[in-house]
Amino acid sequence: MILTDTHTHLYYEADPEKLAQLMQRCLDKEVSRLFLPNVDASSVSQVFNLVKLYPENCFPMLGLHPCDVKSDFQEELNTIRQATTQGKIYAIGEIGIDLHWDKTTLSFQQDAFRQQISWALNMDLPIVIHCREAFDEILEILSEMKNDKLRGIFHCFTGTAEQAEQVIELGFYLGIGGVLTYKNSGLDQAIANVSLNHIVLETDSPYLTPVPFRGKPNESSYLVYVAQKLADLKEVSIEEVARITTSNSKTIFGI
Repeated sequence: MILTDTHTHLYYEADPEKLAQLMQRCLDKEVSRLFLPNVDASSVSQVFNLVKLYPENCFPMLGLHPCDVKSDFQEELNTIRQATTQGKIYAIGEIGIDLHWDKTTLSFQQDAFRQQISWALNMDLPIVIHCREAFDEILEILSEMKNDKLRGIFHCFTGTAEQAEQVIELGFYLGIGGVLTYKNSGLDQAIANVSLNHIVLETDSPYLTPVPFRGKPNESSYLVYVAQKLADLKEVSIEEVARITTSNSKTIFGI
């Protein structure tokens, strides 16, 4: 069985010994493919350092997180764009719009999102979208920039069944994580009729920890709990969930 965590910030762990333990727990749970998004210019080196330590298991993505889009975002974007030439990357992400924390930066976020979509189109890479309280704003830009090459993942999808359909119609996959295990999230109902062929798994560690560890820091090894919950929902084996979602990740990232 091969499980793929399509979105983890495992590189946040600065202690080499603890990081090695985190990775070993992943491998022990057969979570052997991890895709790492940076969040800003300063975290690019952290991503690449972990990739160098585990080149068979860790794969880099680069982008500017919408929560890190400030008035100086163009400078940040320029630095990150330059970093995309330092080594092979597999997606532009995580990028998008977040209106939960700060609505005043919306125009900056929209500009940064458009620029980074253009990078992805020029480099023929998928995008990994962070969308929080901004589904309509995200959809507007994706529709505006619609292109045969435009593809990727709606990271941490927590929308409605209707929104799930819209995402799939655009050719994107749903990134499903720990929220699926939360009793009253409603995510199980939203994806009840969504085929596994449109889903990938993720943890977003150290955030959004699944049950039974909710309230503690998340880690990629906990992906098994998301996979098992999805298997129960779809009435298939966890091995089948692993097979299909990993296959989907290979289609998206090309590895």
